[in-house]
Amino acid sequence: MKTFVGIDLGSTTTKAVLMDEERQIIGRGITNSRSNYDTACRVAGQEAAIDARFTLFRREFDADGAGQTRVEEFLCGLERSFRLEQFLEQLEDLEQTCLGQVKGERFEKIGDGVRQALGEVFRRLRAEAPAMFAPGAVRKSDFFRDIAGSRYLAVAEEVARDAGLSYDLLLNVYDKSIIAVENRPPSGSLSDKFKRALDRVTAQGMEPGEELIRRVDRALGIELEETYLVGTGYGRVTLPFSKEHIRSEILCHGLGAHMMYPETRTVLDIGGQDTKGIQIDARGIVENFQMNDRCAAGCGRYLGYIADEMNMGVHELGPLAMKSDKPTRINSTCTVFAGAELRDRLALGERREDILAGLHRAIILRAMSILSRSGGVSDQFTFTGGVAKNEAAVRELKKLVFENYGEVTINIDPDSIYTGALGGAEFARRAVEGRMEGLNG
Repeated sequence: MKTFVGIDLGSTTTKAVLMDEERQIIGRGITNSRSNYDTACRVAGQEAAIDARFTLFRREFDADGAGQTRVEEFLCGLERSFRLEQFLEQLEDLEQTCLGQVKGERFEKIGDGVRQALGEVFRRLRAEAPAMFAPGAVRKSDFFRDIAGSRYLAVAEEVARDAGLSYDLLLNVYDKSIIAVENRPPSGSLSDKFKRALDRVTAQGMEPGEELIRRVDRALGIELEETYLVGTGYGRVTLPFSKEHIRSEILCHGLGAHMMYPETRTVLDIGGQDTKGIQIDARGIVENFQMNDRCAAGCGRYLGYIADEMNMGVHELGPLAMKSDKPTRINSTCTVFAGAELRDRLALGERREDILAGLHRAIILRAMSILSRSGGVSDQFTFTGGVAKNEAAVRELKKLVFENYGEVTINIDPDSIYTGALGGAEFARRAVEGRMEGLNG
């Protein structure tokens, strides 16, 4: 099967989209962006390929109307088991990398004790891993570093105390190891992982039956040919592709929004490092745009900084801000001064939810200014980027758009974070289509 790949290398996350010849998205993948951009691209691409396999599974089962409850339960179980296999593989890599750090004069007398403690830490992590991927389990993140890191810190503290070792010592070993592991995409055969996942599903008492297994094998046998790839995003200059495979993030976001909502004329994208206001025509071609300056004020990184200041997760900011009925007036969205102003207002007794509501309003006011300079808001309007998942930001955006432009259709797709990668995949498809037309002409 021919596939067309779009890679969007953002400042905080890297996204990948696989599209087939019918312009159908068959796979999406996302990972934390790293200083090693080549790795980020490979990991996101691999995740998209894994997601594509599950799309192919569903196509196999739905081809003759076989999409019944039993099949869906089987596929959900298979995906959970596959993700567990993937996690355990990286956990093994992390353990071996940690053990490799235990050397030199510093560990001359306590090396054996540290190695035993690490062995116990990872034994416990492996034992509790299946519960994290059980039906109904809730994880705050699907990124290995986030899942493994939080549990390692908790378990290592207990083990260090029981072993009479310094907790900081085990923490230091982890800190030196996790970056190396994170910069190594999961190795091994995807096919082998799927087979082990099938074994797990069977061991859990879910008998898939010969017909289901046959269809899975048939879907696994479909080759996903990477016909053409286009990269874009904040870090596109550093992408490991030749120039003809790189497109502007403005062009990709405009085209991606058009593919999601063909009637779109205005696009607002708030990413980790920048905010973009884009005007497109009926074909998805960019007519005008504006971006913020180099300051990250009002972007995802800014919200991340606020979350750190308040000792909260970024995903918790929006729901707390939604509880406010009297937003605080924020004087600046400058990331440098945000912490100081936040602490001052908390010291004055202002409620956290009111401060956060004011911060969200300030962010959207800044975005509205960028939109105004790009040409304003036209119907239909599409909001994309990670911040589009923040309900408080969406609430303020809807208010301000109505106040300034009246009734406007506002589109927000649950997968809007992939908009740039989707545009890249379409550019890849068009590149091949144009090449073929040139040959036939």
